[in-house]
Amino acid sequence: MKRKAVFLDRDGTINFDPGYLGDPSLVKLYPGVAEGIKRLKNLGFLIIVISNQSGVTRKLISHDDVKSVNNKINHLLNEKGTSIDDFFYCPYHPGFDSEEKTKCRKPSPYMVNEASTKYNIDTKQSFFVGDTTSDILCGINAGCETILIMNGKNQSEIFSLKKANKTPNFVAANFLDACSFIEEEI
Repeated sequence: MKRKAVFLDRDGTINFDPGYLGDPSLVKLYPGVAEGIKRLKNLGFLIIVISNQSGVTRKLISHDDVKSVNNKINHLLNEKGTSIDDFFYCPYHPGFDSEEKTKCRKPSPYMVNEASTKYNIDTKQSFFVGDTTSDILCGINAGCETILIMNGKNQSEIFSLKKANKTPNFVAANFLDACSFIEEEI
């Protein structure tokens, strides 16, 4: 039987984004993230992070830094009785790497497809939650319902998506707002 998942962007969606986050001591989750993930898992969703981490190819952070930050996120979530099931990330950027290497980069659905194969996920029963245009396009390209989280940001992401005729299924004020939409949808 196929499973369902909520695919999450990392920086700017579940944790504050100081830019090229490589120091685990700087990880700070947004309010409500642990509670929301717990609610989604109770509904039977796998929770999978899909993240572009071009700081690796830019030599600003290392693969170990990315893994340390991911481990810190799960440590903070474990303290609240929940966790992320898996993390997928693309360390490449078209300004530094070949087209072949960058095929994993959002908005490509490559990482979602990898996760879907690994965990037998039906993307049509799944959601993609993120804070940028590339997150929403990735979710659309993978066949998921999409949720744009504002987290206090300006409206430029919404205008960009509307202009491309690629609007998300829902625009959420914050993480818990996104979780409430998912609960209502199912």
